[in-house]
Amino acid sequence: MEMPVTEQDVLSALKSCYDPEIPVNIVDLGLIYSVKFVAATDDKQDVTVDLTLTSQGCPEHVNISAQVKSRLEQLPGIGNATVNVVWTPAWTPERLSPDARKQLGIE
Repeated sequence: MEMPVTEQDVLSALKSCYDPEIPVNIVDLGLIYSVKFVAATDDKQDVTVDLTLTSQGCPEHVNISAQVKSRLEQLPGIGNATVNVVWTPAWTPERLSPDARKQLGIE
């Protein structure tokens, strides 16, 4: 039996997903609000991710959601991935990780 996928595994995988307008991955941008798992079959679990975007008018939300879903479904141990784009609480620059701040030149 494989070890269940953890939130850390999910966040590590999502560090390869980017908002096309900002050269920082979506995890370091602070766009991931929650990761929830549900047992699916004996060796798989489904995952639901709530994420937001830097602006509500962002035309990229479909692409980013699709990118996140496909990245998660590549993880061994994940069955289906569901991506919910949420707007509450609104994203603010305070959510940027220290790495993101460095990359963007914000101190």
